[in-house]
Amino acid sequence: MNLLWYSSAVLCLLLGVMHGAQAAPTQAQAQAVQLGERLTYDISWLNILAGTAVMEVRPDGTTTEDTSLAKLITTAQSRPAITKFFPVDNRVESDFDLRTQLPQHMVFHRREGKNKEDIEYTFHHAEGTVTAVRQGTTETLPIPAGTQDLISCLYYVRNQLPMTPGASLMLNVHHDKKNRQVEVRVEKIETLEGVWGRAETAQVVVIMPFKGLFINKGSIRVWFTTDARRIPVRMKAKVIIGAIVADLVDGFPPPNGPS
Repeated sequence: MNLLWYSSAVLCLLLGVMHGAQAAPTQAQAQAVQLGERLTYDISWLNILAGTAVMEVRPDGTTTEDTSLAKLITTAQSRPAITKFFPVDNRVESDFDLRTQLPQHMVFHRREGKNKEDIEYTFHHAEGTVTAVRQGTTETLPIPAGTQDLISCLYYVRNQLPMTPGASLMLNVHHDKKNRQVEVRVEKIETLEGVWGRAETAQVVVIMPFKGLFINKGSIRVWFTTDARRIPVRMKAKVIIGAIVADLVDGFPPPNGPS
C-alpha cells in the first residue's frame, strides 16, 4: 500500500474544479491566495506518522498587464522510518493565473520506491485543450471550460466556495488524460483545535464518484478556516484500511500575519 502517494493525493488531488465559464474573482475572494504562504502538514495513517507535505505559493516572476502568475508548489515526502521500506519524494508545480483563477502549466515529478516519472500538462483554455507529455508521448486532449489541475483546484475552491453549510460546486479536474467530475459541498461549521490553537472551520466534503487517482473508500473531507484566509487545517481520506490524515503543523497564520 503506497501510503505516501495516498497522502500526497489528499493534498494534490483534493478538488477538481468546473463551475461553468469562470469569471475573474473579486478582490474579497482573491484574499485566500497569499503570495509567500507556506503550509506544512504532518501525514499520518493509523496514528503512525508517515510523512510530511508542504504547500507553497511563490511569485513566478512573470507579470504583464493581462495576467499575474503565481507558482503553486506541493511536495510530499516519506519520514525516515517509512523511507527505509518505500521512499516517496513527490513534487507538483503549477503556474496559476491569479486573474482568471486557471492553471497554465503543471509538472508532476513523481518519485515512489523505484518508480520515477515526470508528467507535464500545458493548458490552452481558449482552445479548450490540454497538451499532455508522459513517458515520451505527447497528446492534445479536449477539456471543459474552467478545468483545473491537481493543485490549482484547491486554491480555486479556497477563493470561490462560500464557507456556509449547503454551499456547493460541481467540479472538474484533468489528470491522467481524463476529465474527472467532482462535487464539493460544505457540510457544517465546527471548531477544531491543533497546534494553531482553536479555529472555526467549514467541513467540506469532496464526493469522488470514481476510484481513479488513488484507492479511496468514500469521500474526502477538508476543514477550511472560515476567515478570509480559508486555510485548510485538516484533510482526511478513508482508504482500504483506516484513513489518511493531514494536519497543519506550521504556517498558521501565514507569513504576512493575521488578516
